[in-house]
Amino acid sequence: MAQHSNIVGGSTANRVINCPGSVALVQQVPSKPSSIYADEGTLLHHVIAAVLETGKPPEDFLGTFYNGIELTEDRLESKLLPALAALDEIDPDKMMEYDVEKVVGFGNTLPGVFGSADLVGRIGDRGILVDWKFGDGVAVEAEENPQAMFYIAAALHTTATRWAFKDVEAIDVYIVQPPFVKKWTTDLARIKRFEADLILAVRASEQPDAPLATGDHCRWCAAKSVCPLVNGAVERTRRENIKGANIFRLSEALNQIELLEGWIRDAKETAFELMEAGTPIPGWKLVPKRATRQWMNEQTALTALTETGCSAEELTELKSPAQVEKVLKKHKIAMPENLITAVSSGDTLAPADDPRPASLQVGKQLASALGKLV
Repeated sequence: MAQHSNIVGGSTANRVINCPGSVALVQQVPSKPSSIYADEGTLLHHVIAAVLETGKPPEDFLGTFYNGIELTEDRLESKLLPALAALDEIDPDKMMEYDVEKVVGFGNTLPGVFGSADLVGRIGDRGILVDWKFGDGVAVEAEENPQAMFYIAAALHTTATRWAFKDVEAIDVYIVQPPFVKKWTTDLARIKRFEADLILAVRASEQPDAPLATGDHCRWCAAKSVCPLVNGAVERTRRENIKGANIFRLSEALNQIELLEGWIRDAKETAFELMEAGTPIPGWKLVPKRATRQWMNEQTALTALTETGCSAEELTELKSPAQVEKVLKKHKIAMPENLITAVSSGDTLAPADDPRPASLQVGKQLASALGKLV
């Protein structure tokens, strides 16, 4: 179970450094219930730690629950397996020593300040910090990542994890947000500068007049509703808008909602059709929907799997690739080659800055070009 400080932790380090006064405000706000997205992330963190600690295959954890969220085949295929595969990219020669889900803190330097690092490791004279991110909504960058620097600095103060970063020549930070792996290389000098900023911010937060500041760090702050800076700005804007509101225009606007929703839907459909036909739309692109593994041919797969020695009862109804792999592993049988393919259910419209790569429309564009030659 991940542990977090109520003063500052990895995920709140950026906010506290930029707004020391937020510490006291957050402590005044009742804790909110966990969201399904947070619970999904916690489930995946627990399972990936269990896989790495026990050496068991990920499929063994299908059906695991956390707070009502289940490790389904879809979550296994789209989140867990790509995250584990990233370790092969990070450590292709299997040289890394590592620990997972380690509680790291600053001890007497900053009492009560700690957090849980996903993975701390070392390859020779290089320290390694891996942070798993399973959310889809916001792309997390590795460069100058405050959460990663928090964990590294805290690990250096923690006896059980100091070995990973002590006297290293360089530190590699990896943000693994399936299907992407982002890397940033830094050094101990940068970590020390971050630690100095953090110490100053925590000391400032202990003062009754701790400074407040608005900025990007407010986005995830739990105290926005009680923050005088945010609250004041919102309230002033609301009052000005209400004073100047034209209720007749507002009524007209409400009457247009259904029309506008239809217009938005039609605009998306038209853009999708044009882009599928090869016409670019500035600021937009088509991206493939999440691919799922499927049998290339069920009858061929059934024949090949029966020949491996699996009983007919086990294969009466051909299961998904993940389920069959679990059956094969019980018998210590390798999956026959050329039976499985990853298939996307199609494309979807996305902004140009979406981190997913654009779909290739080569086939349709080639067909169109050949059609013009006929």
